[in-house]
Amino acid sequence: MGADAADLLASTLVDAQVDLNPHQVEAALFAFHSPLSKGVILADEVGLGKTIEAGLVIAQRWAERKRNILVICPANLRKQWHQELQDKFSLQAQILEAKSYRELVKAGTKHPFDQARVLICSYQFAKSKADDLRRVAWDLVVMDEAHRLRNVYKQSNVIGKALKEALANAPKVLLTATPLQNSLLELYGLVSLVDERVFGDLPSFRDQFGALNNAATVTKLRERLQPVCMRTLRRQVQPYISYTKRIPMVEQFTPSQDEQVLRDMVSDYLRRPALNALPAGQRQLISLVLWKLLASSSHAIGGALGTMAQRLQDKLGAALADKTNAQLSEELDKDYESLDETEEEWGEDGDDSGPPLASVAEEIAELREFQRLATTIRDNAKGQALLVALGKAFAELEELGANKKALIFTESRRTQDYLLQLIELSPYAGQAVLFNGTNTSDQATAIYQAWLQRHAGTDRITGSRTADTRAALVEHFRDSAQIMIATEAGAEGINLQFCSLVINYDLPWNPQRIEQRIGRCHRYGQKHDVVVVNFIDHSNPADKRVYELLAQKFQLFEGVFGASDEVLGTIGSGVDFERRIAEIYQTCRNPQEIETSFQQLQLDLSGEINAAMLKTRQLLLENFDEAVQDKLKVRQTESKSARNRYERLLMDLTHAELRDHAEFDHEGFTLNQTPPGLTPSDVPSGRYELPRRSGDAHLYRTGHPLAQALIAQAKGRILPPARIRFDYDAYGSNVSTLKALRGQSGWLSFSVLSIDALGLVEDYLLVVAITNAGEAMHEEDAEKLLRLPAELLQDDLLMQPPATLDEEVLRLERQHIQAVNTRNLGYFDAEVQKLDAWADDLKVGLENEVKELDREIKDVRRTATVAATLEEKLSWQKRQRELEDKRSQLRRRIFDRQDEIDGQRSRLIDDLEGRLASTSTLKDIFKIQWELA
Repeated sequence: MGADAADLLASTLVDAQVDLNPHQVEAALFAFHSPLSKGVILADEVGLGKTIEAGLVIAQRWAERKRNILVICPANLRKQWHQELQDKFSLQAQILEAKSYRELVKAGTKHPFDQARVLICSYQFAKSKADDLRRVAWDLVVMDEAHRLRNVYKQSNVIGKALKEALANAPKVLLTATPLQNSLLELYGLVSLVDERVFGDLPSFRDQFGALNNAATVTKLRERLQPVCMRTLRRQVQPYISYTKRIPMVEQFTPSQDEQVLRDMVSDYLRRPALNALPAGQRQLISLVLWKLLASSSHAIGGALGTMAQRLQDKLGAALADKTNAQLSEELDKDYESLDETEEEWGEDGDDSGPPLASVAEEIAELREFQRLATTIRDNAKGQALLVALGKAFAELEELGANKKALIFTESRRTQDYLLQLIELSPYAGQAVLFNGTNTSDQATAIYQAWLQRHAGTDRITGSRTADTRAALVEHFRDSAQIMIATEAGAEGINLQFCSLVINYDLPWNPQRIEQRIGRCHRYGQKHDVVVVNFIDHSNPADKRVYELLAQKFQLFEGVFGASDEVLGTIGSGVDFERRIAEIYQTCRNPQEIETSFQQLQLDLSGEINAAMLKTRQLLLENFDEAVQDKLKVRQTESKSARNRYERLLMDLTHAELRDHAEFDHEGFTLNQTPPGLTPSDVPSGRYELPRRSGDAHLYRTGHPLAQALIAQAKGRILPPARIRFDYDAYGSNVSTLKALRGQSGWLSFSVLSIDALGLVEDYLLVVAITNAGEAMHEEDAEKLLRLPAELLQDDLLMQPPATLDEEVLRLERQHIQAVNTRNLGYFDAEVQKLDAWADDLKVGLENEVKELDREIKDVRRTATVAATLEEKLSWQKRQRELEDKRSQLRRRIFDRQDEIDGQRSRLIDDLEGRLASTSTLKDIFKIQWELA
């Protein structure tokens, strides 16, 4: 079974709860293409499911019992990764962040990263725990949105350099739609994260590939990249995936006079150089949150202002500044649930220096006045605009033939409560459900309890109240409610493709957060176009310009795919763009300043999108559509065949082991009683299906406790030699190669060959059959024989197997070992070629330094020749001698360096040769004397 065969992933394909597309299987197999590989870059365009591809790789490593697995991703994608691995691959991952890390340490876990399970953390947290990461022998590290590390070759990329050093020996899968944006050096940076020996050092890369000025250089670079980087385009997978469009709608509104007064007063307050209420070390972060809450609703900002006033009052009374500052962010986080993620992404350093502070008492009085005004505003103009927008959007959905369901996003829990009250007084009363980070409301609890009763005894219930409440609320929205009002943090990681209307009641400034929101509905499997509604405040020029940028420059709200790779890749994490917007709100006081700042921001964005680099990316990373599509057709057939065969084998084994405990049909089985040795809690009775077709059937899969127990039970059986009669006619299908054998008899051997090479153990089933005439049957025919119905005969006529049977087994064993050795030799040769290219790169770099000195010496010699005075001539002669001495030293260093490079190469090859040595064991499972009736 080679690493390029779909059979490698057979059990993972069966267990994955997702309709796998051939390009995803192809990408996963690419990641396994050589056991000597240190990793790959999967660079599919946006929307093709790179998370699924990486999930397949993770699930396969897990199945191989390689359990030290780490996923590093942007902070706002952690929950999504957690949910995807749980829902689609039945893998229970753990998110590590400051709080959970501290709790684990407190509970006695000395090294929280060393747990033999799938762990998920953000880039910032991974960087802060680099020493912990270095300590773990990782089996796999996945880096999502890896383009943010593409400048790792620069000293300024602190996160990239820290992670590169900490994870130097870990096999990696990097996920990014934009591996190359502005410079070829970015490609060098990403590849060096995966494998330091694909290219030489940075100077030699610049010398060889800095200017792709001829076809030979392009071809050479492309050949270097092909083993480590794979890119699939959306147009190449159109035969397998149909995409729907996004339809934008804008609802404009004008705040009331009181709302505008409140906004202006709070805005002026936030723009002051120094504030008692905001800790200087978190000034930018908390100001951002307050600007967002101000735009959200009077209820949201009113609550925050009250919190700030109370904290200042406590500070004034108790003089506990540090305690107060720490608690302010914690209090705001209860309403603005994304604060912890934003704080982690912004990474603001605590600097408590600043201008002299005004009177605390005066500031408290101001905050109380702002709060009083906010609480007197009960109806918000944007809230009324929401009701109007719902009517228009539902009419649009009716035209599209989609479900009349709406997903409304807000960044504030208080705004969420206000919107629920608003909807309860509208024609949509009783149709709304709330979804947030805690989901502890009376409504959520009642929905959760009803869901538990409805799914009692099924594997829909995970036992995690948090996960099950989320599942219950999503199901309630799908089946009963018309509107879900969700906070951004709460809705991470959920699949709402049954909904075709996304309403951004509050609009984030980070384009990637918006893309993630819309992606809850506009995703693979969506059958209808998705309507996206946004609101524009007529009276706020900054709000209007933000929307224009997001809609026009980032193309977030219309088209088939949403934000383009080029634009989203340009902004990296999206945090820098968010900072720029926050800075405009913080510093610009009039429409002219706002307009000037936004024009500059748009100009900067345009300058960062490099058309020449897009062309270079196509040349280097994209393959011809026809070749890709042909390969995907083959992969689709292979993966479907492997999956079907594995499902059949699993069900056949289950049927054989559960014969007295279950009733079987074409779609699954009904377990009447729990088999001996298992408990009803692990293996409840009821309906089991593979794949699951009916709503409440247990999902049967390789990793299910029942399947694991039955496999172990079957493996543990002692099978002495026996006489077996196979019944050809009872099989019900024509097997032409066996038909001619009816009435004949012979011997069959079944054994397992295990080959250990390159750190991998591969198992092969050897099925050998011969007739009594001594003729060897084809291996496929021997396997087919075992599928026929059979009966056990009296063993009093059992004879000794002939020697030719064992000879045939040994012949097949040698054949498999030879095939594995030949394949591994191919991997070895490819790795040696890579090492040779790496060594040549380094030598070229050194030789180029000498050439540069030669050129400089010639220039100096020429200048000395034409010098006008003796003093000048002597000065240039002296300079020439210095350069010649330097060249001599460099040449000596080159010899030493070349010896060092050759020595490294030799040591690496010795290491590879040691790993290439293989051992094998052959284990007999059973031998039977057969006859075919």
